[in-house]
Amino acid sequence: MSVWLSGVGIARGIAIGRVHKITSGDLDIPEYALEPFEVGDEIKRYRSALRRARGQLKDVKSRIPEGTPGEISEFIDSHLLMLEDKTFSVAVEDLISDRGVNAEAALKVQRDTLIGVFERMEDAYLRSRRDDVEHVVQRIWRILLKHDKPLVPKESGGDGASVVVADDITPADVVLLHRQGIAGFVTEFGGPLSHTAILARSLGIPAIVGMHGARRLLEDGEPIILDGHAGHAIGGPDRHALAFYQHRRQRDARYRRMLARLKDEPAVSKDGVEITLQANIELPSDAVAAAEAGATGVGLFRTEFLYMNREAPPDEEEQFLAYREVIAAVDGPVTIRTLDLGADKQASHTRAGSPTVVNPALGLRAIRLCLQERDLFRVQLRALLRAAAAGEVKIMLPMISNVYELKQSLTLIADVKAELQREGREFAADAQIGAMIEVPAAALAAHWLARDAQFFSIGTNDLIQYTLAIDRVDDEVNYLYDPLNPAVLQLIYTTIAAGRAAGIPVSMCGEMAGEPQYTRLLLGLGLTEFSMHPSSLLEVKRIVRESDISSLRATAQGLIETSDPDVARSVIETLAAA
Repeated sequence: MSVWLSGVGIARGIAIGRVHKITSGDLDIPEYALEPFEVGDEIKRYRSALRRARGQLKDVKSRIPEGTPGEISEFIDSHLLMLEDKTFSVAVEDLISDRGVNAEAALKVQRDTLIGVFERMEDAYLRSRRDDVEHVVQRIWRILLKHDKPLVPKESGGDGASVVVADDITPADVVLLHRQGIAGFVTEFGGPLSHTAILARSLGIPAIVGMHGARRLLEDGEPIILDGHAGHAIGGPDRHALAFYQHRRQRDARYRRMLARLKDEPAVSKDGVEITLQANIELPSDAVAAAEAGATGVGLFRTEFLYMNREAPPDEEEQFLAYREVIAAVDGPVTIRTLDLGADKQASHTRAGSPTVVNPALGLRAIRLCLQERDLFRVQLRALLRAAAAGEVKIMLPMISNVYELKQSLTLIADVKAELQREGREFAADAQIGAMIEVPAAALAAHWLARDAQFFSIGTNDLIQYTLAIDRVDDEVNYLYDPLNPAVLQLIYTTIAAGRAAGIPVSMCGEMAGEPQYTRLLLGLGLTEFSMHPSSLLEVKRIVRESDISSLRATAQGLIETSDPDVARSVIETLAAA
């Protein structure tokens, strides 16, 4: 009998194969007291496990084939850096010594502490970095408990290939599994913003996360179909389902070949409207993937990666070199977002002794933190302005909620420019400064903000969850996360209209910009600049080239005026199928 399971699709594509269950977690972590004379040997055992973990990751890195997306090596390096960090070496050894407990138990205490820090983070992207802590800890535990055996025997590919079903999979394991020719993978945990998800998309491995109960409901070796776009899997499919999805897979392959031919074609609508399609990137090496997808620039470069997993923030020179690397790699404009950390995140070492934040979503984060911690902000601004002299760079301020914050930021930027000029430093005096519109108050005040901002970028991820008062990664309320909610559409339209009236460009860098089902709606609302994950760019370009924007405006305006999300969804489906 077939079983139908649902999760969150993180990498598109159809995988057909046989279930291969693996267990990377669910380890039985022992805890026992040590005699004083045993502490030294236990610390040596832990150090040996760290060395072996580093050796495993270096071995994985050495096997990465030529031409593989650069972020894969970056992710392996990030785990190697964590293994070198004192939070995984000195801190755990101190726990072994101070508490007189075994290495596994001491590591669990440290793991719980670190996970707690990440789980309190408001930003969904940064909160997903908790998975990296979990993956590193699981690797060390498996070594300590002698469970670090190979994941999957190499398969021949095709419909007999393995579809891995696991509780979770590390980025390093994704690399190994890809080399072994797996057809796809399913995990019970994880999210769409995790490193594992990003790697799956980069490597083109169909994958689903958050499929609770998959290991219990699926049997080793049984046939399985995985739909990475819809987030569905069918265990034990009948011949009709197999025939249907085999046809779908062949059709998808033809579609991808067709899209690839659009890379060098202009993003111009049927009625002659030129649309700008740029890429969101997380790491400097992502610029290569953006160029390969035909992006005309970078619409969002997050700078938080520079501040993660370290005891002190990066200095000016380190930031300058990182920003310059991105600018040099991109043929086109680069929009760099200033630091978007929160009250309880990595920058918290600058606020020792501050009270615990009850609700970090409404607390000291992003531009609020930067305006309070001005020394931290000045260092980043100096690095950004210096690096911007090497290309066309825009500086974007996150979470602006009122005109006063924008004016404060512009005053500080003017001060930094004057400082650099006195020092005789080369810098971009004319770098454009813009505001992210991700707080409802900013959208409603967009016509005032447009007097001082040189551009807007709509961050739909936060705009939607702040408008609807829900956390989109909270399983109990994320069903309310709806880009088509009339209030959300009204705020997007208000922002675009305010930018047009003031003569400043408006882009969108949130996930909504990369969802093909919303492309025609956004075109009808007047959006002409999109920034998205590189994997979505060619499909959005196809829709742009096949659209008559003038005919979409009336439909989009009608959606703005409807109060029924179900009606809006029906219209969107009609537009997407057009």
